[in-house]
Amino acid sequence: MVPADQGGGVMRTDLLAEPVAGLDEALAAVTAFDGVLTGGLLRPRPEQGAALAEFADSVAGTPLAVRVCEAADKTAAAAGGEDHFAALAAARTALLGSAHDALLARLDEATGRTRSAAEAAVPGPPPAVNLLAAARSWLCDLARAGWQGIDHDLVADAAPVVTAMLPDPELRRLATLLDGFSAELAASCPGAALDRVPARRWADLWARAMILAQPGASAAPPPGTATGRLLPLGIDLHEHATAAQAQVHAVFDPADGSGARLVRASVSAPKPDTVVGAGVWQLLRPHMSLLAAVGEGRAMNIADMTLTAGGDLLWDDAKARTGEPADAFATARVALPTASAAAVHPLDRHPAAIAEPVFVEGYTAEETDRELVFAFAGLRLAVDTDRIPAAGPLGPETVAASRACIGLLRWDAGEFRLQPLAVETAVRNKPVAVHAGAWAGGAADKAAAKAEKAATDAVAVLRERAGKLLRK
Repeated sequence: MVPADQGGGVMRTDLLAEPVAGLDEALAAVTAFDGVLTGGLLRPRPEQGAALAEFADSVAGTPLAVRVCEAADKTAAAAGGEDHFAALAAARTALLGSAHDALLARLDEATGRTRSAAEAAVPGPPPAVNLLAAARSWLCDLARAGWQGIDHDLVADAAPVVTAMLPDPELRRLATLLDGFSAELAASCPGAALDRVPARRWADLWARAMILAQPGASAAPPPGTATGRLLPLGIDLHEHATAAQAQVHAVFDPADGSGARLVRASVSAPKPDTVVGAGVWQLLRPHMSLLAAVGEGRAMNIADMTLTAGGDLLWDDAKARTGEPADAFATARVALPTASAAAVHPLDRHPAAIAEPVFVEGYTAEETDRELVFAFAGLRLAVDTDRIPAAGPLGPETVAASRACIGLLRWDAGEFRLQPLAVETAVRNKPVAVHAGAWAGGAADKAAAKAEKAATDAVAVLRERAGKLLRK
């Protein structure tokens, strides 16, 4: 979708619409296992035993086959233990990892994108084995009860484990996962009263936690450093009732003249649930100067900043300074088509984690009763307008009137979908860019400025109250 006469390659949209061999079968096996977890593994029913056998068959011929077959048999006989549940979690993770790899390979083929090879992992410091064992014990109890069998007493057993883990930096990733997972479960207790169980999501969280609770799971390739120019493409904002994260997608142009690379830089902050919309930026902005640069349409010059093997910059304001003006659409047209992507860390291989920056133009926007699509000479690409944050000027109407778009290509609900980060539209026959993260550096219109002021007042009141409580 990047015209060849502009120096880019043409994206094969037709490849995105073609079925991926084996994908449906892998996801069906995962769905079967997720149904087993819903009912619980304490006393599996015959249909759960049949689903476990189907699940074990899906990894036949792989190195996991023997252990997963044994785990499925033992679990179906109500004799499953911690090692058996860990084997089942590993098989589920491997199946979704294979689905991720197949989809990412199809995306790379469609875009002509090159991807670096995975590097060997290096073991980290030895973890606190007793805390990992405590986490696995709670996860096993959870699996035995099943989502329909959870209650407040069971969910509350995670709290002391999380409290003990949080001070240890090596365990903080798992602690945060367990904390959020248990909070979701607590809000849904009792499980027997649930009308709808988010089986895929909870099974994702359970399996990921079970893998992270294994000794050695934190091993990762050693990080490197990055020196050069950062050309932002757009901001993907994630907002939760009690937390927010801004992830900046950019093209990194190394100072040593090596090839351009796709990188990400993220900043997260806790927030009160009263801070919404444009007010979220004031919580994130003080922690990352890059947000202001994106809002102003400028590049950033970085020196010796830590860069992980997965393409994530560990942002440090002391190692960055604002550079010259840099138009995101110029970057998307010129630098993005030739930028290489980083390898994906094994534990991050999941179809839901796919979010690849792309640039599209030459489409016709078509609105239906169900969704907005971009049409390209008979081919159609669904546009996920629900992911556009309220904390910016970009809206579905602007996307529908656009003629060029920078977005993240994701895989959701059985198809590739485009999440807009910025669009180019015409105002009085002149091209105008509208970014979802345009207010990251400061609100530009009255409505956004009013929302930021309201958020500032709310945060000031909360800080005053917190200060009084601490003094008491």
